[in-house]
Amino acid sequence: MSRETVLIAGAGIGGLTAAAMLLQQGIDVEVHEQSTQLGEVGAGIQVSANAARVYRALGMLERVRAVAAQPSAYRFRLHDSGEVLQTIVLGEAYETRHGVPYLTVHRADLHALLVERVRELKGDAIHLGHRVEHIEQHDDGVALHFTDGTQAAGRVLVGGDGIKSVVREHVLGAQPPRFTGDASWRLMVQMQALPEAHRQHTVDIWVGPGKHAVTYPLRGGAVLNMVGCVEQRSWDGDSWITRAPWDELDADFRGWNDSIAAVVALAREGECYRWAMNDREPVPGWTRGRVTLMGDAAHPTLPYMAQGAAMAVEDAAVLARALARDGLAPAALHRYERHRLERTARIVRESAANRQLFHMDSVQALRESFARRDMSSERNAWLFSYDPIHVPIE
Repeated sequence: MSRETVLIAGAGIGGLTAAAMLLQQGIDVEVHEQSTQLGEVGAGIQVSANAARVYRALGMLERVRAVAAQPSAYRFRLHDSGEVLQTIVLGEAYETRHGVPYLTVHRADLHALLVERVRELKGDAIHLGHRVEHIEQHDDGVALHFTDGTQAAGRVLVGGDGIKSVVREHVLGAQPPRFTGDASWRLMVQMQALPEAHRQHTVDIWVGPGKHAVTYPLRGGAVLNMVGCVEQRSWDGDSWITRAPWDELDADFRGWNDSIAAVVALAREGECYRWAMNDREPVPGWTRGRVTLMGDAAHPTLPYMAQGAAMAVEDAAVLARALARDGLAPAALHRYERHRLERTARIVRESAANRQLFHMDSVQALRESFARRDMSSERNAWLFSYDPIHVPIE
């Protein structure tokens, strides 16, 4: 007889948010993480209203706000002149409209807060060094077998183990992710080290031929985060992240606006990292029996709408509500899947479409494209107004 427990593979932002949501509703959880240490790689992420509502429900929103920044606007700018093509107002006006703020936060800071919250709810919920080897399902439960010879049993299993998910292979078979042709530089610099004119407290999307960059503040404005997405023919090696020479970063953004040049100039040699941008086509389903997927394991999303982490957070809330409603059974997993399929597929496709929009081959083409496309708050109401805590999941 399987234990009345939800097993979660992966202790990333999505898996930990799901664990906290479930534990808060009185549902037992075990989180199994392959790494021997807890932590997050990468730099900043954006927490829009749709995700912030989940952290409010977890009693965490003010903790997140305390380690985050609250940018005043979201601006689309030309790569060379810095001309602003469109603006979305954030700050107090955004919070008044949506009831929760738009925050930018370091991944490691948010991850640490989630670990803290999960452990407040169940001190021994997180298990490290558990790399999934294979999965066994039976009528009333599921077992996880780990490479160290140990195993765990529960009623259902949630795969939150990322784009290279082992759980996904069990559900959907072997489907290697696809390299998109983009690589992403990620770096952070101290705000005070920048010339005063370049200390931006906005989210800025710098668009240009064949590449774009995103800059925004972290840690109350003490740090500026930059992500630079550059078209690249191929990706060598199995790792999705590599250290790369500063000279290559500099060459990729030479001739860009002085604000970008100032950030690149402060990047440290030996601390420049480049990520492969991989994705998958949306699938018609990601549940098999007592096993389901969430986040990048289910619907990996390019970062061109800043919604990848938010989709995992939304998944976590809806999944927890479905399991609380229907019990730890396949019916709950299918209810969650039905509700999430259409929205996540739209996000995946619109994120991919933004790549083309941001990388037009001339300044004139960029101006014309943004003139035709409304990026305003009104246009994005469908995105930000979504409430994973209260949306009907019939």
